[in-house]
Amino acid sequence: MSPTIARYRWLALTSYLGLLLWVLIWQFATDFSTQSVLFKVLVYVLPLLFPLLGIVRGKPYTHAWANFILMWYFLHSLTMLYIAPEQRWWAAIELLLTTLAFAGCTLFARNQGRALGLGLKKLKDEQEG
Repeated sequence: MSPTIARYRWLALTSYLGLLLWVLIWQFATDFSTQSVLFKVLVYVLPLLFPLLGIVRGKPYTHAWANFILMWYFLHSLTMLYIAPEQRWWAAIELLLTTLAFAGCTLFARNQGRALGLGLKKLKDEQEG
């Protein structure tokens, strides 16, 4: 793995784990929410656990589809920035971690996938071959 790809992996891994930790602290260690523990686990924590093993193992495909899950946290943070002034700092840090995780996952998936020869063939190339 090249040093550049290793930096992308480090960015993806640290920001993803940071986001998971941040969500746990925000949802369970603060008094902002009146939702049940089960609801918090199902809505805020469980989605981040689905791609966790693949991200820890450095699988490019998992990094790519993890971005779909990260969009939930991106939208959540933007919504909370707008509607909940008392939680603005919590939401801002969630937005920062989500953005860094998205960038790291995207860059790692693209570059490591190319290095491994993975990818989607273009339709034009398939028709010619």
